[in-house]
Amino acid sequence: MDLDIYCGPAPTPDILWSAWNFDPPLLAGVAAIFLLLVISAKSRRQRLAAWTSLVLMLLAFVSPLCALASALFSARVAHHVVLVTLLAPAIILAMPAETLRRPQLPAQLSFITHTVLMWVWHAPGPYLFALGSPAAYWLMELSLIGSALWLWMDILSPRRSAGAAIGLLLGTTIQMGMLGALLTFSREPLFASHMDSTHAFGLSPLADQQLAGLLMWVPAALPYLAAALLRLRSVFSGRSFDSKAPR
Repeated sequence: MDLDIYCGPAPTPDILWSAWNFDPPLLAGVAAIFLLLVISAKSRRQRLAAWTSLVLMLLAFVSPLCALASALFSARVAHHVVLVTLLAPAIILAMPAETLRRPQLPAQLSFITHTVLMWVWHAPGPYLFALGSPAAYWLMELSLIGSALWLWMDILSPRRSAGAAIGLLLGTTIQMGMLGALLTFSREPLFASHMDSTHAFGLSPLADQQLAGLLMWVPAALPYLAAALLRLRSVFSGRSFDSKAPR
């Protein structure tokens, strides 16, 4: 299959750990985002979140995980889980507290947008399109990250009620669980780009897809459930998420 995947062709296990991505435009973009977050940070928590964002960006796009995602759909799902459940909230927590207090659109819009994009980009046709060129790849990645940032901004905003924030968190957990279940219980492999690349890692295409579904179903839910518990705790303790942030 003639693909032009941004992270390169599917590696084999013996070369995986040498498959780092040192693309200069990518490194420049990561550095720029990190510097913006660090410069704008006003608290220790925000600086920690900025450094966490840097580590997660390097993990997702520079480390061999980027190349492994060319071989395994499960690695692609793990990559996306890092982006939407860890990187997105880390970036939001690194931003100035004033950003979260700005007027916002109805919370349902961020949830619907993120849900639609998650389902679209993990459908066989759009997923194959995303691997056809670097431009298509970055359309997938940036739209997923952008919608996740919007969703987490709604979740973490003090302008949102606890009920609305917890509803967004539980709703996202459910929709990702449903998508994961569909992938897990599918009786045949759906992703043509991984039909020949999984065997080197000891997985059939179907087993790889089922592993991807389990990752989306269970581990991906944990950050949302943890955030929901923290929001509940903040309600019972009478504090907001950003009560320690500078005013």
